[in-house]
Amino acid sequence: MTHHLSAAEYNISALVTIATKTFLRYDKLRAMIDSVRKFYPTVTIIIADDSQTPERVEGPHIEQYFMPFGKGWFAGRNLAISQVTTKYVLWVDDDFIFSPRTKVEKLLDVLEKTSLDLVGGAVREITGYTTTYRQQISVQPGDKDGDCLRIRQGYHHVIEGFPSCVVTDGVINFFLARTDKVLQVGFDPRLSRVAHLEFFIDGLGVLHVGSCSDVVVDHASKIKLPWLKTDSEKQYAKFRYPNSSDSMITKHSFFYFKNRFKCMTGN
Repeated sequence: MTHHLSAAEYNISALVTIATKTFLRYDKLRAMIDSVRKFYPTVTIIIADDSQTPERVEGPHIEQYFMPFGKGWFAGRNLAISQVTTKYVLWVDDDFIFSPRTKVEKLLDVLEKTSLDLVGGAVREITGYTTTYRQQISVQPGDKDGDCLRIRQGYHHVIEGFPSCVVTDGVINFFLARTDKVLQVGFDPRLSRVAHLEFFIDGLGVLHVGSCSDVVVDHASKIKLPWLKTDSEKQYAKFRYPNSSDSMITKHSFFYFKNRFKCMTGN
């Protein structure tokens, strides 16, 4: 009889590296790191930082990589993940907060015992609303002009032995993945701000994706009265939510072109 490791017996620090991308939000980043350290004191945290006036974030098991200013979201993800030397990488946003429910071991257990390459958790907003953002992505063959991409909420089936977990195609920004598979799919650096699902679309057929609702990370409050915002938060908002629609148009045009899609339907 083979002895299966229980989730508690994994050596997390030897198997998992945490990767994040930060831009201007050092208070949020430090709060995230402090929360991680309560539960995982020796896991390496890799930070890709494209802030205009960079600040050093020091501490044991922290690697901070500085990038040209405003280089962007996917470029930062690529950089951070390219430096991971462990089998798995846990992607987190810089404004997440770990809690006793953020049990990375549970996600690790799924990846070690199934053929999945990536498994997402759930993110709990300050309002108490928790989401896994499970998306089913399919390509419907079209004519010579290209295929049609179909995206809708949902999943394929529950994973045997893991009742809180399902097989799906796209998940939220909080996931554990096989480092080699994530690097194989890569993040297109041309997508600077508004991308997330693009990675899963690029990974269709390569990346086997799951989602578990019982591993939950908290999202630091985004609800802030505009007159209480600090200068750095105002600058952040200007970059993160550009007023013009050009980013969406650029994104869609090259995206369709790259993947030969002529249309996209959603819910």
